[in-house]
Amino acid sequence: MTSPLAAPLDLPCGIRIRNRFCKSAMTEALSDQTDAPNGAHQALYKRWSKGGMGIQVTGNVMVDRRYLERPGNVVIEDRRDVDQLRQWAAAGKSGGSQIWMQISHPGRQCPIVVNTRPLSPSAQKLRILGLFGKPRAMSVDDIRDAIARYANTAAIAKEAGFDGVQIHAAHGYLISQFLSPITNQRSDDWGGALENRVRFLREVYRAVRDKVGPGFPVAVKLNSSDFQKGGFTIADSCSVARLLEQDGIDLIELSGGTYEQMSFVTGAEDTRRESTKNREVYFMEYAREVRKAVRVPLVVTGGFRTLAAMEHAVSEEGIDVIGLARPLCTHPDAADDLLSGHVDHIGIEEDGLVMGRGKFGVNATNWLVNLINTVSRVEYHAWQMTRMSRGMAPQTTHKNNALGYFFWYLNRTTLKGLQRKFVR
Repeated sequence: MTSPLAAPLDLPCGIRIRNRFCKSAMTEALSDQTDAPNGAHQALYKRWSKGGMGIQVTGNVMVDRRYLERPGNVVIEDRRDVDQLRQWAAAGKSGGSQIWMQISHPGRQCPIVVNTRPLSPSAQKLRILGLFGKPRAMSVDDIRDAIARYANTAAIAKEAGFDGVQIHAAHGYLISQFLSPITNQRSDDWGGALENRVRFLREVYRAVRDKVGPGFPVAVKLNSSDFQKGGFTIADSCSVARLLEQDGIDLIELSGGTYEQMSFVTGAEDTRRESTKNREVYFMEYAREVRKAVRVPLVVTGGFRTLAAMEHAVSEEGIDVIGLARPLCTHPDAADDLLSGHVDHIGIEEDGLVMGRGKFGVNATNWLVNLINTVSRVEYHAWQMTRMSRGMAPQTTHKNNALGYFFWYLNRTTLKGLQRKFVR
């Protein structure tokens, strides 16, 4: 019997996706000192394309060189790197998958080694170990400039041969900051009621659509919730999804959390308490609510590990696409292996990376250890991407070294930041 995951999916724009697997975005931090893509990106995405994914969504591609999610992000402000972008796109499509560019602005989630005074809707500082500066509240001119930058980056992505774009409106980055009443405390047309807080996202979408045209896929990555008291809620998420559907969005990927509440890494606790077969999936209960609200195709990312849960999500829950991220760092052929019946689960070796269970040789008893564990989980998988970008296989031994991966992140971020400042 053919798996429902093998069925193609037709998007509202008319483009067909070959199956129901999406490689979700992960930050690669592989650019050179001039923020350009290179052979490392080509090698990594060519490897993933061989593994059978329907869509590959790139990691954060920044729309403004002044503000990065971390040093090592690719930045597109103009056509200077269009030849390298074409090579990246071709590599990502070489095995039959589509490659979509995730376009993003970090807002206040911009490390201090990149910019000591980032932008945000309001001047609400991110307080994590002094790694982020106090943001400047954006002027209306700043807002209009950012909207134009998203649209410009999308147009260049299309020119370079990318098959679609995803607007990053989740995980506490700039658009997510506009959506949340915690980080958006404006009293003008861009803040206050949800209809105003969503204005920035809708204007970004409209500007992007105007540049790329009606037949080019445009997706949004949206928080189901930011899991903070007084923040962006599931009711807000459903309302925003309805508005995006009215505007003509092609695909919505659901995730959740921010740097202060990293549910996209650690999972949503309410979902973890479910007793159904979907308890492994971080955001399924939230996805059910969004599914009731809209008919637009949905991707759910976070926690999927078993074929049974993936097939149940598609055939019984009305989810259209399964998003996979960290499992692809250790199992790049996951889609092909699941569809062929070669395996019925993936990523089980990551159980050794669960924070707060005495893994990594530490006991998660306070916020600092939790932070180290969380960052280390991310960096463990970033290391696997680095290996594959060098033509090597993933290395799944020696996982339990939280401090090692944590300091690798700090050293790599600082070194790349300094290199970037001096070279530029």
